[in-house]
Amino acid sequence: MTSRYQLIAVTDFYEPRPKVMSDTGLTDEPHSWAVIPPQYTLSRHVEVLIATGSTILVVDSKETSDQRLQQGPFTKMSVSPNGRFLALFTSDGKLWVVSTDFQKNLSEYATKSKIPPQQLVWCGTDSVVLYWDKIVLMVGPFGDWIKFSYEDPIFLISEVDGVRIMSSDKCELLQRVPAATEDIFKIGSTSPAAMLFDALDHFEKRSPKADENIRNIKADLVDAVDCCIEAAGFEFNQQYQRLLMKAASFGKCFLENYNADRFVEMAQSLRVLNAIRYYDIGIPLTYAQYKRLTPETLIDRLIHRNHHLLAIRIAEYLQVRTDKILVHWACAKIKSSTEDEETICRMIVEKLNKKPGLSYAEIAKTAYNSGQTRLATKLLDYEPRAADQVPLLISMQEDDTALVKAIESGDTDLVYLVIFHLKRKLSLGEFFRMINNKPLACSLLEVYCKEQDKQLLRDFYYQDDRRVESANIILKEGFEEEDIAERISKLKIASKTYQDEKERAFEVKVTDETIKLLQLQTQLEKDTHQPFAGLSVSETIYKCTVLGQHAKASKARNDFKVPDKRYWWIRLRALVEVRDWENLEKLSKSKKSPIGYEIGAFKEAGEQAFLNKDLEGLKQVRAKCNNHLVAQEIDSLLAQLNAK
Repeated sequence: MTSRYQLIAVTDFYEPRPKVMSDTGLTDEPHSWAVIPPQYTLSRHVEVLIATGSTILVVDSKETSDQRLQQGPFTKMSVSPNGRFLALFTSDGKLWVVSTDFQKNLSEYATKSKIPPQQLVWCGTDSVVLYWDKIVLMVGPFGDWIKFSYEDPIFLISEVDGVRIMSSDKCELLQRVPAATEDIFKIGSTSPAAMLFDALDHFEKRSPKADENIRNIKADLVDAVDCCIEAAGFEFNQQYQRLLMKAASFGKCFLENYNADRFVEMAQSLRVLNAIRYYDIGIPLTYAQYKRLTPETLIDRLIHRNHHLLAIRIAEYLQVRTDKILVHWACAKIKSSTEDEETICRMIVEKLNKKPGLSYAEIAKTAYNSGQTRLATKLLDYEPRAADQVPLLISMQEDDTALVKAIESGDTDLVYLVIFHLKRKLSLGEFFRMINNKPLACSLLEVYCKEQDKQLLRDFYYQDDRRVESANIILKEGFEEEDIAERISKLKIASKTYQDEKERAFEVKVTDETIKLLQLQTQLEKDTHQPFAGLSVSETIYKCTVLGQHAKASKARNDFKVPDKRYWWIRLRALVEVRDWENLEKLSKSKKSPIGYEIGAFKEAGEQAFLNKDLEGLKQVRAKCNNHLVAQEIDSLLAQLNAK
């Protein structure tokens, strides 16, 4: 709650995301307030109860609702451990217990004290404890009460099954006597569990009364065994624990199909509880608190108290993973040990080698943070997961080792992680020197640069004196240029770069011819106002012929030394396409045909004229055709065209 009475909720300390709750509308300081955890509310969101005036406001993330009570003001309030009940202390000295939805009035008790208690807490879920100076008052659900006196100041801590009373020299637990314990040990009790417990005593004394007791409770023997097991869990005294578990075991002997899982689980739990209750450890948990806490959380508490040996023994006994215990032990050893780094490393590895797959990353990080860089590096050599190893090496400034480990892992993402880190950190020269002798890193850098950073790739090739690769990049960039002049300029640079390598005469020749072709195409575009750039030599000749630029086509042929056969085929196709029969005839008579075009050409010309429904053209082809086989085919086409 802020100074302006605005509530802000943080539901997760590991990933804190403060969330502003609904406006309370308060202008004055509230008399008291309490929080209901989200697991106990209908909305599954945290709710806050605020006592103001004579009523109570319920605030959640969306709205603030007034319960319109008249019994206030409420100077103290407390929510029960299960979130179902609310204990309120009014200004006129009444203790009022209601349900947290304010639908049920459960009890009222007049304390006759106008002074509000220093603390108001729940003892489990069935009684309320109030503390004034030197007085502790426990009030039950039906108005029953018990008063205790304390000379020294105390502090009350509510638990799921009682209330812990802390003073300067001791810790006490106040709780209602459990029903199972009452059934067995109440004076004069004749419950099945009490008779089973008594039967064990008679059995040990070799008294026939034992058999009689068993016969009397035969129908309820299962409940009696369960009750003894439950009562054993409530006991702190190990002697009574043994007696009750022995009584349960004795009763099991007379049952044919009793499921012993609960018995085994209780025996395990008691063994764990007795170990942590020992004065050297000093964690006086009850069975109910242990079950609520869970064994994993208990192990975490032992770890943070540096009771690693006990934590490992409990984990192994309960068959829980011990990885985090060993890691914490190793970290604690590094922080506290005065031995040299070699000895510490050997001790840690000897212990942790028994657990294959265990991560050394956190241990190495602890060593690095403690100023033991060499130890951290050695420990990271044992890290089985490169994904944990490499980022830590980077943070430790072990860049070269990080790159080597990333490459050894075969994970390209990790290699890229190190490469980008080095690129940001180092100068360009230092960066290239570090990766030059690592082929995989160089290859990955090339792949990345070809897609994302051409300038870096040029710099990389230049520093490595890789002229051919540099020329290839320039050549590729040249072909990507839209502006022809700029393209020619880059191709000239590429050609010059190729010339530095004697073995690249072919590349030089091809590049120079490409430049010559582009220059020719540039001139053609100026003369014809038609696009030529990007066409091959054959396509250029073909287009010149189609456009009637026969001299230009002939020049291109001579400049690029186009073979006769190819040149004749190109011109033949172009002339047929534009139906330039006159030039086609000139071509046929210019010299002996290198392609033997006569049959194929007249046939192709006739078919093209037929498709174009050009009767006159088809007649001209027929008149000039001397081959009788082709002439027959053309006559057939003429007949079909005349019929239409």
